[in-house]
Amino acid sequence: MKKVLLLYPELPPFGFWNYKEVCRLLGAKFPAAPLGMITLAALLPQEWDMRLIDLNTTRLDDSAIDWADLVFLGGMLPQQINLLKLIDRVHARGKKVVVGGPDPTSQPKTYQKADYLVLGEAEATIYPFLADLEKGVQSGIYTSEHKPDIKKSPVPRFDLLNLKDYLMIGIQFCRGCPFNCEFCDIIELFGRIPRTKTPEQVIKELETLYQLGYRGHIDFVDDNFIGHRSKVKELLIMLKDWSKRHNFPFFYSTEASVNLADDEELLGLMRDLDFRYLFVGIESPDPKILKFAQKGQNIDRRLIEDLSKIYQYGMIVNAGFILGFDNEDTHSAKLITDIVQDSKIVMAMVGLLYALPNTQLTRRLKKETRLLKNINPTDEKSQALLVDQSSSGLNFVTRRPRTEIMRDFLFIINTVYSDKNYFDRCLELGRVLQTNYRYQPSLKRILNSVKAFIKLVAKLGFRKSAAFYFWRNIFCLLFSNPKALEAMVNLMAMFIHFSKETKFITNIMNEKIRKIEEIGEANFYKELLDNPR
Repeated sequence: MKKVLLLYPELPPFGFWNYKEVCRLLGAKFPAAPLGMITLAALLPQEWDMRLIDLNTTRLDDSAIDWADLVFLGGMLPQQINLLKLIDRVHARGKKVVVGGPDPTSQPKTYQKADYLVLGEAEATIYPFLADLEKGVQSGIYTSEHKPDIKKSPVPRFDLLNLKDYLMIGIQFCRGCPFNCEFCDIIELFGRIPRTKTPEQVIKELETLYQLGYRGHIDFVDDNFIGHRSKVKELLIMLKDWSKRHNFPFFYSTEASVNLADDEELLGLMRDLDFRYLFVGIESPDPKILKFAQKGQNIDRRLIEDLSKIYQYGMIVNAGFILGFDNEDTHSAKLITDIVQDSKIVMAMVGLLYALPNTQLTRRLKKETRLLKNINPTDEKSQALLVDQSSSGLNFVTRRPRTEIMRDFLFIINTVYSDKNYFDRCLELGRVLQTNYRYQPSLKRILNSVKAFIKLVAKLGFRKSAAFYFWRNIFCLLFSNPKALEAMVNLMAMFIHFSKETKFITNIMNEKIRKIEEIGEANFYKELLDNPR
């Protein structure tokens, strides 16, 4: 019997989704659990002795590495630096390393020092690796062009998690997306034909969590939950019946394309199951940018009306925006800030365009001799300042001046996350959000929420720049739409994170602008071109 350690690397401390300080208000340590790692654990021989350490919630002691016969690592692009450090640390203890996940799959050369690379979807590549391991093979790279049938995917090992560490637990229904966005790596990793689990599988996963005592927030991590509409409706109908019989133990969030607004039947099913949050990739409200980026599903949409429709079904829309497309102009930043404000999008994830490995965008930029290499610093101190696409985007020669794009980016985040604008959007959203909450928290959870509110008051209720807006929103909503007050308090709590993130990124970006202006853009690009003529 092997002893196996599964390690999940830290994410950048100021990333959009890394709101640890808000988590601590509610007694949690991190927003979301590492679903990929516990899915991998379910695919390994179940007689093995397994331990999972999420470095976002727990420190790693060398004794844990010494205990293991084999160490598994996995992660995404923002975790690359910490993932590479972990490989070295494990090797320094004389143990072999197995590496997989989205970033190693996209950039296997970066991870050549791993003993085993198990790439792509583990359901397709783990078994050849296990067969070689049994034979005593000391290293190898395992890939597959085959997209596995996820109907055969096992229930993730939720029992390996400390469920209290997280604000939400993720599950997956669908892989793949039918659209063809040029900048997206999802269609490269998982394909354009959505593959779904059966409703029975999903319910079995929820039943497992229920039996483990978990209650509360479930996040469907699908990159497009409605990629296969008939299948998702079938799931929601069965899930509604299960939820009724279990007294609605969970509420939900997910990610979907904005054309969800066209399907009132689906919206109704999601409302009846208590879906509360929806992430939508808007990218830009400018149709010419969308057309060039091959995001045709967002062209000719009436975004304000679409999002208003979703709010009527009780779901808060979080949205993603990207700056740095080739056919932008000086008005692009103002268009983004206007749509955020007018559509009442409280949490707007704004990033600089990044050519992800093995995407259509990257292939085009290489062909145009515009892709940069080594854009990110190599020294450890500077690496610690990287925050996903917010501070490490634009890894290519831009069409308009690079510093102009950066200044537009700063204009967006400082406008969107100013105290007044943020709290105004909370109030406006709170007035129109038609909640229909089915999940009822336990008395213990209610008391925990009361404690969290007291802590929040200490952080925002007396802050000079935010106190007026904080109390204004609470009293206005108490009289205009008290059912939405809980959701708006949660969103106001997120300002603690976003205000710090905005200040942090602003300082980094201003320093980058200063350095580029010192040497000039031509000299900046000179040493960074990946394939100069």
